[in-house]
Amino acid sequence: MGSYDLSARSRRLLVTLVREYIESGEPVSSQVLARESGLGVSSATVRNVVAQLEEAGYVHQPHTSAGRVPTDRGYRFFVDLLVGSRRSPRLPASVEHELRQQAERSPLMDDLLAGLSHVVSKASRHVGFALAEHETGVLQRVEFIRLGGPRVLVVVVARGDHVTQKVIDAGEELRQEELVEAANYLNTEFAGLRLDEVRDAVLERLRQERTLYDQLLARALRLASSTLEQLPKLQTFFVEGASSLIDAASPHEGVSLATLRALMEMMEEKERLVHLLNQYIDGPGLTIVIGAEHTSPDLRSFSLIASTSVDGSTIRTVGVIGPTRMHYSRAITVVDGTSQAVTRALRSGN
Repeated sequence: MGSYDLSARSRRLLVTLVREYIESGEPVSSQVLARESGLGVSSATVRNVVAQLEEAGYVHQPHTSAGRVPTDRGYRFFVDLLVGSRRSPRLPASVEHELRQQAERSPLMDDLLAGLSHVVSKASRHVGFALAEHETGVLQRVEFIRLGGPRVLVVVVARGDHVTQKVIDAGEELRQEELVEAANYLNTEFAGLRLDEVRDAVLERLRQERTLYDQLLARALRLASSTLEQLPKLQTFFVEGASSLIDAASPHEGVSLATLRALMEMMEEKERLVHLLNQYIDGPGLTIVIGAEHTSPDLRSFSLIASTSVDGSTIRTVGVIGPTRMHYSRAITVVDGTSQAVTRALRSGN
C-alpha cells in the first residue's frame, strides 16, 4: 500500500503518531492517538487503522511495548507532507541577524562556512555542516612567499575570496623580491581568467621561444605552471556539533555507540562525508535522506537534511545530520531558512 492509497483518517493518525513519537521518544498508544488526533474515533478504531499502517510498513511495534513507533517509511511520509505544505521558511530574527553579521564580518568563504555550520548546529541541536564548491575558479590574485631553500608557499585567491594554499618546489632558491615580481606579472596578465584558462595560457607561453630570453617571464611562468599542475579543488567543508551526538546516545533514540562512533569518524574524515553529499545532491533546493535511504550502512540510524543554492559559479550547501527521530519541522526551517538568509545577506553585501 503506497502513501497515496492511505485514507484521510490513516494519514491523520500516522502524522499524529510521528509527531507524538518525535516529541516524547516513547512508543505511541492507541489511546494517545485517539485523544491527540482530534478525529473523535474510539481506541478500537484507531487500533484497526494502526494495524493496517503496520502491515503497510509505516509503523512498527517494539517488543516491550503496546505502542507503535514510526519506521523510516513513516518518517518519509511525514517529511514529504511537511515539505509539500510548508510556506517559505523564516528564521527567528536573532538567527537571521547572526547570519547577516557573519556575512559582513567574514568576507572569506572559509570563515563564512565555518560560521554557517555553527549556526545550523546550534539552532537545530544536531551536527551542522556547510559545503561550498566552485565549479570554475576565477583567478583574483596569486602570491608567492619564500619558505627557505627552493620551497615556496603559493596562495591562490579565487573570486569569491576562496583561498587555496600550496607549497611548491621552485627548483632554485629565489629572493622574496623576485617572487613578488613574478606574482605581479602573473596577476597583471591573468587575473580575471578561469584557473584552467590560466594553466593553458601559461603552458602555451612556456612553449614560445621568447620566454627563453626573458628571465622574469620564464620564472613567473615556471612558478605558475608548478602551482596549476594539479588545479586546486575549490571545495570547502566545515562540520560542527559533535556534542549533539551525546544526546543521540540516549535509549530513546535507538542509536548504538558503534553507529555514533562511525559518524564521529566520518566527521573527522571529511572527504568521505563530502563524497556522500556529492552523491545525494544533484541541484539547488532541499535534499532529505532518511535512515535506510542512505547509501552508507553507517548512517542508517540518521537522517540528513540539506539545502543547496547556486550563486554564480559557487554551489553552497548547508545541512544537518541527526537521529531519524529528529524534529524535522524545525530542522527543515533552520536549514532552508539559513540557506536563503545567507544568500540574501551576500547579495545585499555585494
